[in-house]
Amino acid sequence: MGEGTEQKTDKPNNGKVIKKLVLVVFAMFGFGFALVPLYDVFCDITGLNGKTNDVGVAYENEGIDTSRTVKIQFITRMAKGIPWKFEPIINEILVHPGEVKFVNFYAKNKSKRDIVGQAVPSVSPGLAAGYFQKIECFCFTQQPLQAGEEVEMGLQFYVDIDLPSEINTLTLSYTLYDISSKVDS
Repeated sequence: MGEGTEQKTDKPNNGKVIKKLVLVVFAMFGFGFALVPLYDVFCDITGLNGKTNDVGVAYENEGIDTSRTVKIQFITRMAKGIPWKFEPIINEILVHPGEVKFVNFYAKNKSKRDIVGQAVPSVSPGLAAGYFQKIECFCFTQQPLQAGEEVEMGLQFYVDIDLPSEINTLTLSYTLYDISSKVDS
């Protein structure tokens, strides 16, 4: 290198790089928030994830398909930390599509404090969720139980007569959550 040769170095513009990275972080954060409603719409359209109706439906008497019987199984579980006993009174029932049925679930608060519970339903196979219609369900409302209190909670439902013929068994699963802290605040 001679005396007249200049060495040129390109310094990166750190300010521009930081601005771009911050913009990417905010875009990713916004996309994360958008995923929940997008997933709900996707599940509603495709019938995946076994999401059932979250409000009661009016019973539309389109007849009862007595030529067909569908087994409905009931499963319950408690989310971590909820000290309740929660179970179906019967574990399964046979129904004809279009026929209205009523079943009960048992709950007992085994703790020494009052707890508000909320049951979240899911149906499998997921494709059948749109055909399982709840007319009345304890899952539509919060369930406050005092310490030691026990209760039977009802579910009135029917299976739509348009349930695909290859589906002969549905499993309705409830997960019970302690939402006491959300109610208190």
